[in-house]
Amino acid sequence: MNAALSVKGLRSTIGELEILKGVDLEVPFGEVHALMGPNGSGKSTLCHTLMGKPEYFASGSATVDGVELLGTPVDQRSAAGLFQTFQYPVEIAGVTLSELLAEIADASGNGSADRGRDAVVQLEMTEFLDRWVNQGLSGGEKKKSEIVQLLARRPKVALLDEIDSGLDIDAVREVAAAVEGLRDPERGVLIITHYSRILRYLTIDKIHVMMAGRVVRVGGPELAQELETKGYDMLRGELGLEPAEEPVGEADPFP
Repeated sequence: MNAALSVKGLRSTIGELEILKGVDLEVPFGEVHALMGPNGSGKSTLCHTLMGKPEYFASGSATVDGVELLGTPVDQRSAAGLFQTFQYPVEIAGVTLSELLAEIADASGNGSADRGRDAVVQLEMTEFLDRWVNQGLSGGEKKKSEIVQLLARRPKVALLDEIDSGLDIDAVREVAAAVEGLRDPERGVLIITHYSRILRYLTIDKIHVMMAGRVVRVGGPELAQELETKGYDMLRGELGLEPAEEPVGEADPFP
C-alpha cells in the first residue's frame, strides 16, 4: 500500500541557495506526524516545495498516494489530494465562508457539501458563515476556519504549517482538538511546528526533526520531550552540526 505522503531525496533551491539537501520522510495513511526543527532548518521550504511554489526548483521525489507531485502545477497537486493550512491565514475580502464552502463542494463533489456543513457545526463556526473569510476572526478561529475547509475538501494529505503560531493556551487546546478530528484511515497529517506545546494535546505517531535541510532524527512522541529538555543546540552538537550549517534566509523572502 502506498503511503499518504512519501518524500525521497528531496532537494530544493531558490536562486543559488540550496535549502533542502535530500529530505526523506513518510507519513502513512491514518497517522498524525510532526515535523520539528529550529528556524531556518527548511520546514517552510518543504511546504513551499510540496505545494509547488514556483520560486523553488526541486529534484528527487514527493508523492501523494503514489502520485508524483514534482513537476506538476498546484491545481494538480490539490487534485492528487494535497492540502495546506497556513501559518498566517489571510482575509479574503468579498468572499464569505459559506460561498467558499460552496465552491469547494462544486469542485470536489462526493459529499463535500455535507462534510462542510458537519464541520461548521462540529467546530462551532456557524456564526462566521456569512462573514468574509477570516474577517474579524481571532487566531484560533482562523485556524479552525481552515480546518473546516480541509474537512470539506477531504484531502489525502494535510500539511498543517505552524498551526499553533500566535495562539494563546486556550486556542491551542481548541485547535489541537480540531486536529485530532482530522485523523482518518484515508488521510495522513503532517504538523509542522517549532514547539512541543501543541503536541501535548495530540496523539502523535511519529516525530521527524529537521536541521540543515535534512531530517536528522525520527522517533516517537517522547522525542518532543527530549527536544524540550535538551533544546535544538544540544541536539545540533550531538549530531556534529555547527550553527553556520543551518540554511539562512529560507523564510525571509517569502514568509
